[in-house]
Amino acid sequence: MRSDEPLADAGVACRIAALYVHPIKSCAGIAVDERTLTPTGLDLDRDWMVVDAHGDMLTQRELPRMALVQPSFKQGDVVLRAPGMLALHLRVDTVESATHAQVWEDHVRAFEMGALAGQWFSDFLGRPGLRLVRFDPDQQRLADLAWTAGLQAEAAFADGFPLLVAGSASLADLNTRLAARGAEAVTMQRFRPNIVLDGLEAFDEDHIEALDIDTPEGPVRLRLTKPCVRCTIPDVDPATAATGHTVGDTLATFRVDARMKGGITFGMNAVIESGFDVTLRTGMAVRASYAF
Repeated sequence: MRSDEPLADAGVACRIAALYVHPIKSCAGIAVDERTLTPTGLDLDRDWMVVDAHGDMLTQRELPRMALVQPSFKQGDVVLRAPGMLALHLRVDTVESATHAQVWEDHVRAFEMGALAGQWFSDFLGRPGLRLVRFDPDQQRLADLAWTAGLQAEAAFADGFPLLVAGSASLADLNTRLAARGAEAVTMQRFRPNIVLDGLEAFDEDHIEALDIDTPEGPVRLRLTKPCVRCTIPDVDPATAATGHTVGDTLATFRVDARMKGGITFGMNAVIESGFDVTLRTGMAVRASYAF
């Protein structure tokens, strides 16, 4: 937010520039024109997760090639493609036996997606014994209440919150800084948001308290809660899975966040205050209210 922003200003008009769904945690995302809000975020976002033989989550932090697994939606399937692999079709309405999985510190109920899916990931990622599991929708995994002001916000296999919001101007600012260092521009896919907003100044999302969206199905209110601390994943090239450190090093020069004990942040986690079962669409107008 600009230093000369009047305190009486209730916010700013912006719009939804892009929506992304990441069906399988840490695999590639899908840009969609519209998506329904569910209690755990955008429909089918982070509903599946790759785990090891013990049920522990695996991500691009350990296996950067996960970035090359590209899902797509086709009728009632999520179709997975990866270099050198035959396409794997997952039925959205089908699971196998009940199991458990570990996502960060949370031990949650899940469902196996079958031996074929597990072998597909083992073959592509070069690690035996992998499995693909789906989040049990009867499981309630809550976001950190210390950041949600007591609101019981649910997440599936997302790191901790149902939604992640970023501003397109923030990415443009980062790319300007990367260019000054002689580095190539990066895309928003490296930061894996669900909602990208146009119309904000760079990193204004840091200071926004709520987003209000009027839709034909009713109002939506999203509350921005916790800055998203970044790990090594933004330095994984989503097109090649090549790793580096330029993005993280550049962010470290100006994005150290005291609220997160010196963590390097980009984007804001968000919870849904109202608007479940409402469809968000790209181009929708948004009112962003600042936290003063």
